[in-house]
Amino acid sequence: MATRTPGDGTRRRVSAGKAELLLHEKIVQPDDSIMEIVLWRLPQPTPDRAHGLKYRLYYGRGGVCLVRYDNEIGKGDHRHVRGRETRYEFKSVQQLRRDFERDVKAAGGKHEKNT
Repeated sequence: MATRTPGDGTRRRVSAGKAELLLHEKIVQPDDSIMEIVLWRLPQPTPDRAHGLKYRLYYGRGGVCLVRYDNEIGKGDHRHVRGRETRYEFKSVQQLRRDFERDVKAAGGKHEKNT
């Protein structure tokens, strides 16, 4: 059984500085793997974030990052899969999550609905 922490996936509007928190979900699986998704709306698009979103999707186990999608300043949209960083073409939040979950499954993880 997966354990949810306070970021229970509820959509809520919380401001942190200028960005608005849209989603925070963290799931700890019985094998101690962690899946965390954080999504913010920026007050306005930037050159690195033309879609106006800031995000971090993380999957790891035993303190090791196996999959991460993020868009830090200076790098834009990219992903890390088993230590390899590649550019990511952002299309939509839905596609971002699907792509992330596909990579998590390929890395040996399970989507929460499969537990």
